[in-house]
Amino acid sequence: MTTMTTTTDPGPGTRAAQRRLPTPPAQRTAPQSPATREGGHAYVPEQRQAGHEGVSGHPGQQSDSGHPDLPDAAADQRAADARAHDPRAHGFLPERPPVRSMIGTWTRLDATARAVAVAPGREAAVAVVERAGHTGELAALRQRVSRLSPRNAEAAAMRIAVIAVACGWNGLDPQAPAARQAADGAFLDLWAAIAHRIDHDQFVALPTLSLHNWAPERKPRRHLPIDQLARTEQLVPIVRWAPEGQPLCRLDRLMLAVTRLEAHGIWLFRLAETLAGRSPDDSSTPTALRRLVRIQHALRAQLQEEIVELAAAPATAQQSAVLGALAAQGALEPPVLQAADAVLGVGGRRTGEGGRQSVRRHLPTHHRAWLGAMDRHCAPVRTLAHRGGPDAAVYREAQESLIALRRTYTTLVHTAARPGSGDLAAAA
Repeated sequence: MTTMTTTTDPGPGTRAAQRRLPTPPAQRTAPQSPATREGGHAYVPEQRQAGHEGVSGHPGQQSDSGHPDLPDAAADQRAADARAHDPRAHGFLPERPPVRSMIGTWTRLDATARAVAVAPGREAAVAVVERAGHTGELAALRQRVSRLSPRNAEAAAMRIAVIAVACGWNGLDPQAPAARQAADGAFLDLWAAIAHRIDHDQFVALPTLSLHNWAPERKPRRHLPIDQLARTEQLVPIVRWAPEGQPLCRLDRLMLAVTRLEAHGIWLFRLAETLAGRSPDDSSTPTALRRLVRIQHALRAQLQEEIVELAAAPATAQQSAVLGALAAQGALEPPVLQAADAVLGVGGRRTGEGGRQSVRRHLPTHHRAWLGAMDRHCAPVRTLAHRGGPDAAVYREAQESLIALRRTYTTLVHTAARPGSGDLAAAA
């Protein structure tokens, strides 16, 4: 499955990558209600759930409401939030497929995002936004932000992110007075309102631009888990950086490649939970690390095939400018690589704690909380870096495979921005 060509045939390269990558179970039981909270969100390593199973849900059990057999609405909501944000369920992909077309007044935001994405340059993109501001379209949308459902708020955020990077405004704080001198005021007001609605100020980055900007080309015949849907179905971008009727450009294909990387990397999140809290002397630790190595090798092979196909796609100066702007903000790190970093500590060693937090600021709060929990609970496993013996060798192999995977991803970004754009290497 791929959208790296303009036909519906996935192509032999991607089919081969799919055969090598293990497919997670389609039906996986939801985790138990959380016994531990990290930053206000659930974190329950698998091995720590033992002993909490069966605590709730018995017939006739007294609920917090004081009535037997009457579920506590707040507890049910917390459990639903835990399932929705549990990375073992679908990684950092959205819980449901992104909204393909917004309705009502919000179709204006759809049209503006699509227009700026295919604009020949920043000046043309800015002119589109300014026209929308002068006609009152953006102000009208600003008044309706509070009515958006969470899913539609995420859809609006993706379109805001497209507009911001196309106009070269992604480095701005929409609430800063100085931003008014550089960007359209009505757009900044809408941007700030969306950020408040989704409780995420730094969403103009790769995770929003890629993980919320895809849709299956045709409706699946049956319900599929989100990660399986993103792996097995033909995907198309919701907002295209290439004009309709023309082949997908390199930036389109880069965003879709990141989505597939996240979907295929679902096992990295599950292995992270498996390793959380494990002793380095536990007999299961080296087994989990070997599986981590295999997954990372498979993901690297997938990216290498994406590079070959992406290199044949058209590129424009505007799309290269978009990638350069994201790189300058440190906003090109795929979430799945951050998850592997949280286990193995490669990112912290490479950039320091400040650099790691800078990269993570582009993720939603519950995702940052999960990564922070992995930092702490995988610390015992990382002590293998200072030991000798076969288990330590397996750990170092896992680190080396992650470094190789990140280098391959950097090559993918270089290719998307056209060869020779050396300023992207460090930021990616």
